[in-house]
Amino acid sequence: MSGIYIHIPFCKQACHYCDFHFSTSLKKKDDMLDALIKEIILRKSEMENTSIETIYFGGGTPSVLSIAELTSIIDTIYTHYQVVQHPEITIEANPDDLSEPKIQVLANSNVNRLSIGIQSFFEEDLQMMNRAHDAQEAEQCLSLATQLFNNISIDLIYGIPNMSIDRWKENITKALNFGIPHISCYALTVEPNTALPKLIEKGEIAPVDDDLAQQHFEVLIEYLALEGFEHYELSNFGKPGFHSKNNTAYWQGKSYLGIGPSAHSYDGLHRSWNIANNSKYIQALQQDQLPNEVETLTTTDRYNEYIMTGLRTMWGVSLQKIVSEFGKKYLEYLLQQAQHHIKEHLLFLDGDRLYVTKKGKFLSDGIASDLFLVNLS
Repeated sequence: MSGIYIHIPFCKQACHYCDFHFSTSLKKKDDMLDALIKEIILRKSEMENTSIETIYFGGGTPSVLSIAELTSIIDTIYTHYQVVQHPEITIEANPDDLSEPKIQVLANSNVNRLSIGIQSFFEEDLQMMNRAHDAQEAEQCLSLATQLFNNISIDLIYGIPNMSIDRWKENITKALNFGIPHISCYALTVEPNTALPKLIEKGEIAPVDDDLAQQHFEVLIEYLALEGFEHYELSNFGKPGFHSKNNTAYWQGKSYLGIGPSAHSYDGLHRSWNIANNSKYIQALQQDQLPNEVETLTTTDRYNEYIMTGLRTMWGVSLQKIVSEFGKKYLEYLLQQAQHHIKEHLLFLDGDRLYVTKKGKFLSDGIASDLFLVNLS
C-alpha cells in the first residue's frame, strides 16, 4: 500500500513561524492546478504495482481550493491509479475557510478526514503567530465540523512565549471538549527564513523558552493519556482507530508520491523532491517535464532514516529489522551508541525493540542523531 501527498502552495497570509513553501498570491492558481494534474498523470508508472491507500492534501492551505478543484485532483488520481475501496482522504484546512456551507460540501465529497490548523484557542496567541483566523472562528468551525465528520484532527502549538501552564491546559481541555479523536502538537520553533527570529530580535516577541516547551509537552502527554489517546508518534496523539494512516505510513517506511512544488517522494530506495518555486514548477510541467531531483539512498542513509522515524513512534526500532535490512555491523554500532542513553534512562530495550523512555521523548530527535552513522565500511 502507498500514499499520495498533494502540496497546495497557497496561503491567505504568512504565519510568522512557518517555513513551508507557499505563496500568498493566488494569481497562478489555475495554472498550478493544471500542473498538479499533469504531474499526477506523468508519474502514474511509479505506482503501477501498488494500491493507493491514502490521499493527503497539505500545504500551504488546501482549503483555499473549491470543492470542484479538489474533486478534479481526486478524480485524476482515481482515473490513473489503483485506489483501495475506502481510502483515507485528508484535507488540511484553516478555520476561516470552514464556513458551514464549505463543511457541508466537503462532507458530501470523497474527503473523509479533516486536519484543522487551530494552533491555539486564544486570541493573543493567534495574533502573535499572525494566523488568518481568530479564536471565535476556531471554536465555531469545530462546532460545525464535528457534526458532519467523525475523523478530525487538529493542530496545536505549545512553547508559545508567555503561554502559562494553565493556558496550555485550557487549550487541551477545549480540544477535548469537542470530542476530537486526533491531536497533532508541535513546539514553536524559530526557523531562520521566517518572520519570527526578526520579531524576537526586535523585542516584539519574547524568545522561545525550551524549558517551558518541555513542561507543556509533559502536560500534554499526561492529559491525553488520561483521555485514552495513544501517543503513537512524537507529535501525534490518536484514539484507537484514529491514527493518521497517511502519517503512519511515512513513519513505517512505506512508499509515497509527493505531488506539487517542494513535495518529496520515497520508494524505499530513492528519494526525490520537486523544485520549491511555483513558476518554475508550472513551466516545467507545461513542457511535460518533471521538475525534480532524485537521490539513490545508501544503506547508511536508509539506516539513519529508520532510526529517526522509528524512535519517534510507539513501535520503536526493531533490532531484527536492523540486521535483516542493514546487517550485523549496523546492529553492533546501534547498541554501542545506545548504551549511554540507556544508562541515562532516555532509551530502553524491550525484547527485540529499542524505545525512547518517557523522559527521552522530548529529546528523541537529538537522541536519534547520536545513533546515526556517517560511514561504515
